[in-house]
Amino acid sequence: MGKVSQDSANYLIKAKLESSGVIEKTDVVGAIFGQTEGLLGEDLDLRELRNKGKVGRFEVDLDNSGGSTEATIEISTSLDAADTAILAASLETIEKVGPTRSDIRIEKVSDVRSSKRDYIVKRSKQILKDIKQENPGMNELKQEVKSEVREGELSEYEGFQAGPELHFSDEIILVEGVADVKNLLGHGVKNALALGGTSVPSKISEIVEDRTVTAFLDGDRGGDLILEELKSDAEPEFVARAPEGKEVEELDEKQVYEALRDREPLKYVENSEVEVEELEDDEKEHVLDVMDDLVATRALNVLDTDYKVLGRTPVENTASLDTEEGYIVLADGEIDEKLVSLAEKLGAEYVIGREKSSTVNSSELSIFTEDELRA
Repeated sequence: MGKVSQDSANYLIKAKLESSGVIEKTDVVGAIFGQTEGLLGEDLDLRELRNKGKVGRFEVDLDNSGGSTEATIEISTSLDAADTAILAASLETIEKVGPTRSDIRIEKVSDVRSSKRDYIVKRSKQILKDIKQENPGMNELKQEVKSEVREGELSEYEGFQAGPELHFSDEIILVEGVADVKNLLGHGVKNALALGGTSVPSKISEIVEDRTVTAFLDGDRGGDLILEELKSDAEPEFVARAPEGKEVEELDEKQVYEALRDREPLKYVENSEVEVEELEDDEKEHVLDVMDDLVATRALNVLDTDYKVLGRTPVENTASLDTEEGYIVLADGEIDEKLVSLAEKLGAEYVIGREKSSTVNSSELSIFTEDELRA
């Protein structure tokens, strides 16, 4: 006897059977064959269709309970839509299964090829994506060429990574890292020098002597910190900044030249610093009371606007802090960059500690030591 597999089927007939008595699977199969025989003519005779592999095996799932039976019936076919619909309708003419009266209703006739079409669409998109990745467009080719060029042009100057024109240029652009120098090279700026981090090496003051210096810095707090150091170690004439939240290495050509065009003299940048917001006297009293409770605890407290403790954690383990907001951050320890970053993340307005690092800075909140509050 032939069989149509689910993989080669065109349609799947799903029917529901309700019987007033207890029946078996053989009763259902026998009723379907027996009561549809000769009903639709030789071309749609179920036995012939099964023998030719046009109709699949009958899948019957029975549930006998309380003296009655419910069943689901599934029949797969490789017939066309019209013949499948006729065959499905013929099942609803069955009135008796085994010794009991029964009722069969078609719930759904689904086109099983739709899942294959869905797969084809999904898979073709993936194949097309792979083809595009293996055959890059002109923009990708340009970027690849630029990358090769700037790698080749990167040079060393007095122990620092720099652009090739720095050896004879009267102007120098100071950036944080090598990735910044490479990006500027790719956009035609060849007189940049990488500081190599957020700390300014002492040798920089010698390198920039008798040159016009522009500090081209990231638009984040790291850029603020470098600028503070450069003011005393290199004294740049101009300051250019990446857009807020962006790094120099991320900028496209237009953004690079806009930032350099809009560079400001250092004296104007200095005058634009955020004014420190002082605490009121009564606020200082509340804060100092809490600071007294923190003595020798090496703990950090986060206060709300009513000076109540929202969260507390060891200074060395701020990851365990159980609050996501706060007004004032108090620490029984030094205020460092990590602590300032935490306070900014919490949306705090003040961070206060026993002492503070000489490099900490923030444009978003005010920083005080305990001694400054008591003064």
